[in-house]
Amino acid sequence: MFFSFGSGRIHYSDSGSGKVIILLHGYLESSEVWNGFQEKLASEFRVISLDLPGHGISDIYGETHSMEFMASVVKEFLDSMKLTKVFITGHSLGGYVALAFLELYPGYLSGYCLFHSQPFADSRETLEKREREIAIVEAGKKHLMYPDNVTRMFAPSNIDKYSEALKRSKEIASKIPGEGIIAMLKGMMERPSRLVIMEEGRVPCLWILGSMDSYIPCDTVRAKVKLPSNAQVIVLKQSGHLGFIEEEKLSLKILTGFVRSLA
Repeated sequence: MFFSFGSGRIHYSDSGSGKVIILLHGYLESSEVWNGFQEKLASEFRVISLDLPGHGISDIYGETHSMEFMASVVKEFLDSMKLTKVFITGHSLGGYVALAFLELYPGYLSGYCLFHSQPFADSRETLEKREREIAIVEAGKKHLMYPDNVTRMFAPSNIDKYSEALKRSKEIASKIPGEGIIAMLKGMMERPSRLVIMEEGRVPCLWILGSMDSYIPCDTVRAKVKLPSNAQVIVLKQSGHLGFIEEEKLSLKILTGFVRSLA
């Protein structure tokens, strides 16, 4: 299904009924990464996953897709569907979008989940890495960049166990147009820290981290955040950056329990 936005279209899938959970994928991903997870969640909730601009089969809207821009896409989508209260779950980049949405449109949220994500702006090291990736994609060589990035999403001990999921994730990344990758990289590079927004506790927050995550260092980021009283942090012991695949059953239990607990 598609939602018309500006001069283009945003792809989404919609399944189940009940409280509404919005799933936002990460960088080099599409809504496809949620397929199995979404199907199981939809046994109890209405679950909607979107292809963020420039990823999946959603259109590209410019040279930079800022977090604020993508949050506005989500907001316009909710308005078009007449949804006034939802729970947003954002994986990695999707968590950055969720935090921008929290800052701009808190009234729409019953709560949110940062799934292998964090509230900080890019470090100098990360900025330099993103610049290198932009140069690689601009040179028409994205195939040299995404396989390693995707492989690192899995904990080393899980690569063989989830070889089919790894293959699928690489296929998803391979289909993302270079312009979409670059627009997303530029958007992440310019995003501000939203630590204060997270610590304010405007709505309940579920923060899920992986103990073996090579992108979001679990202990380091936890130590830098003073969680409000309406927040809960969970560390998945057997996961890297893809807990909804690496520890699907436990992730479903945690997310389902948290959403059920909300008034």
